[in-house]
Amino acid sequence: MRAHNLALVLDTVATSADPPSRASVAAATGLTRATVSALVDDLIAGGLLTELDPPPRTGAGRPAAGLALTSAGPAGLGCEINVDYLAACVVDLTGTVRQHLVEHADQRPAAAAAALAALGRLAARARLAAEADGLVMAGAALAVPGLVSAGTVLDAPNLGWRDVDASALLRGVPELADLPVVVDNEANLAALGELRVPGAEQTFLYVSGEIGIGAGLVIDGELYRGVRGWSGEIGHVTIYPDGRPCRCGATGCLEQYAGQEALAAGEPRAAAALGIALSAAVNLLDVPVVVLGGAYATYFDRLRDGIEAELRRRVLTAGLAPVTLRAARLGTNAAVRGAADAVVREVRDDPAAWLRRVG
Repeated sequence: MRAHNLALVLDTVATSADPPSRASVAAATGLTRATVSALVDDLIAGGLLTELDPPPRTGAGRPAAGLALTSAGPAGLGCEINVDYLAACVVDLTGTVRQHLVEHADQRPAAAAAALAALGRLAARARLAAEADGLVMAGAALAVPGLVSAGTVLDAPNLGWRDVDASALLRGVPELADLPVVVDNEANLAALGELRVPGAEQTFLYVSGEIGIGAGLVIDGELYRGVRGWSGEIGHVTIYPDGRPCRCGATGCLEQYAGQEALAAGEPRAAAALGIALSAAVNLLDVPVVVLGGAYATYFDRLRDGIEAELRRRVLTAGLAPVTLRAARLGTNAAVRGAADAVVREVRDDPAAWLRRVG
């Protein structure tokens, strides 16, 4: 019960439009003032909440101090490896980005161990800078363009990885050895990052355009992963059955016509190919919004008309409920931001676990 109430109080403060007082939190949660006061004291002691100075007195009575998430406390370390870059990001409990580092380099020639070691060194730099700013790393999350299970990358065709224990390799960097590391598909984490942006839709299909193409499906505020956690491989939807060979072993896959390399080469069928795949997804899933992220956020203006033409032509319900197509609000940084935010969300969802850890 205490764990539930700690999470309830923390969430009430986190989602309030203005810093609420202890009395306001009690009223909003239905808990007694004495219970709220004790829980707030624990959350402050654990570095999760801070009590703000009360506003100047404007009438009779003493104004109450407001509560807010602390910006100096637990933070999440996000890491991303993609075909042509490495990225690391630190997000504090309020969702503010405190560090963001990117190194552009082709990762395909590197062995998995070497690539993850380089990413670990980049992440260590971000961590050290954040800790110098008073933050404490709660954990790390790694975004990878491939199929993931229990910390292992089962298959990442564009990196040439199979059965790579990415979590262990990343923690092999001494500066990260003490951190718990979770590994997830980059499009899933990007979708979660986009979901956390204020005002975001609660149901949408997020499509990440890099050298490969992945998707994350959010339904009613929850990420849908599929039975085995491998959903979202839209890049390997067949567009042209007799088309170009793909690294996955099939032919005519979407990413051969609308991946980042195809876009950079001026592929004339990119928008149409993407529109065909998205139309099939919308017909199957009945999602009202499609969000284009990764390189697609950069190319959005170039792709939009061609994609929307295919959506109007191919989506059965287009005349009844047109699909909203928009660029990701987090742009090209959605995956690494989402990775860092996933760590922070664990703390916010289960503050009791954090208090036990620091107690």
